[in-house]
Amino acid sequence: MAFIRKRRQEQQQLYSKERFSLLLLNLEEYYFEQHTANYIFNKDGRERRKIRGSLKICSKSVIFEPDEISHPIIKIPLRDCIKIEAPEDSDTNDFYAGALPGQISILSNQAFLTKEQNVIAPFKMERGKTEYLFQLDVAGKVDDVLHTLHQLYRASHLDKLGDQAAMITAILQSRLARTPFDKNRFQNVSETLHMECKAEMVTPLVTNPGLVCITDANLYFQPLNGYPKPVVQVMLHSVRRIYKRRHGLLPLGLEVFCTENNLCSDIYLKFYNTQDRDNAYFFMATYLENHVTEHTAESYMLQWQRGHISNYQYLLHLNNLADRSCNDLSQYPVFPWIIADYSSSELDLTKPETFRDLSKPVGALNKERLERLLIRYREMPEPKFMYGSHYSSPGYVLFYLVRVAPEYMLCLQNGKFDHPDRMFNSIAETWKNCLDGATDFKELIPEFYENDSSFLLNSLKLDLGKTQGGKIVDNVELPPWASDADDFLQKSQDALESQYVSEHLHEWIDLVFGYKQKGNEAIAAQNVFHPLTYEGGVDLNSNMDPNERVALLTQILEFGQTPKQLFTIPHPRRIIPKFKSFPRASSHDFSMPESPVSPGEESFEDLTEESITLAWNHMTRLKIDGQHKIHRGAITGIAVPYSSNQSSIFTTSQDSTLKMFSAESKMLQRSISFSNMALSSCLILPGDTTVVCSSWDNNMYVILPCTELYIIPVGSFYIKELKMNIFHLLTALLGR
Repeated sequence: MAFIRKRRQEQQQLYSKERFSLLLLNLEEYYFEQHTANYIFNKDGRERRKIRGSLKICSKSVIFEPDEISHPIIKIPLRDCIKIEAPEDSDTNDFYAGALPGQISILSNQAFLTKEQNVIAPFKMERGKTEYLFQLDVAGKVDDVLHTLHQLYRASHLDKLGDQAAMITAILQSRLARTPFDKNRFQNVSETLHMECKAEMVTPLVTNPGLVCITDANLYFQPLNGYPKPVVQVMLHSVRRIYKRRHGLLPLGLEVFCTENNLCSDIYLKFYNTQDRDNAYFFMATYLENHVTEHTAESYMLQWQRGHISNYQYLLHLNNLADRSCNDLSQYPVFPWIIADYSSSELDLTKPETFRDLSKPVGALNKERLERLLIRYREMPEPKFMYGSHYSSPGYVLFYLVRVAPEYMLCLQNGKFDHPDRMFNSIAETWKNCLDGATDFKELIPEFYENDSSFLLNSLKLDLGKTQGGKIVDNVELPPWASDADDFLQKSQDALESQYVSEHLHEWIDLVFGYKQKGNEAIAAQNVFHPLTYEGGVDLNSNMDPNERVALLTQILEFGQTPKQLFTIPHPRRIIPKFKSFPRASSHDFSMPESPVSPGEESFEDLTEESITLAWNHMTRLKIDGQHKIHRGAITGIAVPYSSNQSSIFTTSQDSTLKMFSAESKMLQRSISFSNMALSSCLILPGDTTVVCSSWDNNMYVILPCTELYIIPVGSFYIKELKMNIFHLLTALLGR
């Protein structure tokens, strides 16, 4: 729900009273321009009335948004229009008698009304031949608006979808070519321009065309329509992560994050060609100051194996590396069903039967259903597939999130909610349908293992209808073992982090991200989906028929996509600690639990008995002078300069960063990242000009004052051995 929270924050900051959003458009529709105008209509066939608002020209519709929320938004599909003209050109209709300059008439067979009183509800339909009269504030723009509307009208009435898409694309590209980037939007006159190109900003279900501009200080996106604001700015010094993405199975996406842990990015761009995308990535990476080194799937795997990150964190990292994004509902992060018991009054996480079999895809959990699917698979011509629907798609994501994202569901379903009996009514019923349904193989989404339970509650008081049994669709029905929605999420989190799941999660990873995703291993694991869901399943850049291309692209975006394959060999199991369990200390209690070091081991092997006594005999008099959280991961090493007049403290961490902290000012002075794996130790050489760090990637890093970095591969040496030989190594290195 990160994208929903972000959108609400943007609306509050920008246009808290605005009802229009891009979600009122159809899928793959563009919003071009808007004009302040009046909607003129006859009240009771006698009196003319005017409603003030804005007229929005879109590629497949005309939308009028009244200023007063008591009036509904009017959406007129261009495919249903009969005629579009200026009333002064018509002498046949008394309605236009005394027509004023600036008026535009639209005669249509159908229109939709929505958001009356700003209530989110299914669209109301106005059927029958109706004339809509609008008067622009600027009469001189009528000819240009009519010209655009006539072009779009012709496009919407072409017989073939491919021809419609081609004509709309030509209109869009022409408008982008005629629209320069407004350099007055630069934050500083001294900024140097490095790149300018056309692109689209991607948000769930919709894209917004415009211009991208990259300088040495900022990334700018100027929407063609000025929505949601004239220019979106991202300061490069605030960027923490950037990722190349697939969009529609093509390498055209670029996602930018200004936070380290937020699921939702600050901007997601889709370029019109891969070269522009790669150039944008290069220029941004060149000027980043505080970026976090990108980790590989293998480095996260090692951290997970050793218990340094949780099962939840690991799955999020894998989703991110596999191009899953909250901004792309066809590639939304996917999480597994974990619990199989939704009927007991108590949830027992010590019993294996409480859990779903993670070695099988959802479609293979029911043996009888699987047999039917395999019979069909064997009789099917190439290309064969076992499952006709995917485990993750925009429809499934919004199935779970409809109570917090109703506008997204209305956009996907052409202004309607799904039938009440098919909605997300009950956890147990949903799980049962995934086991028994002929075409239902969906997995879960991250929200089931987070802390926000609002997606399970009908807090917006939406009218979602009644089931055939007469039951009103309201809050999601929870299993007996959950006292409320928050308790359900807490127990789901406990199940995800349980020992059983930790021992078997690698089996599910093999299916979704690993070696059982494709090929013969996928066939053997009964894990074969439609070819269009896989990267490389179809070449959309080939010279195929335009109509076929549009149909395939629509199917790809709506059907769902298989994650990018991250592993090609079996994923190793997690290393489960064998230490006995220790009570968790309170966050307000500084007492330490009993050490897990065995009696035969020495905790202070480098200290003499006398020095240990001197160090700890006044332990009770010690007090905490201050604490400073400067790392995201556990700190693995601390070093201080030899010089007594130096106040800097150097630290390394499992978050792969080396940081310099001032003990005098209590401020972070510097942070650098040069390895994609955890740093394990650091020390400062005599002279206080060289820092040496070791890493889990089997390298030793030597950082010199000029910020040069030397890397020495050290294999699997222990850090004690490194310390013994480090001066010999450095002598050889620095003597060059």
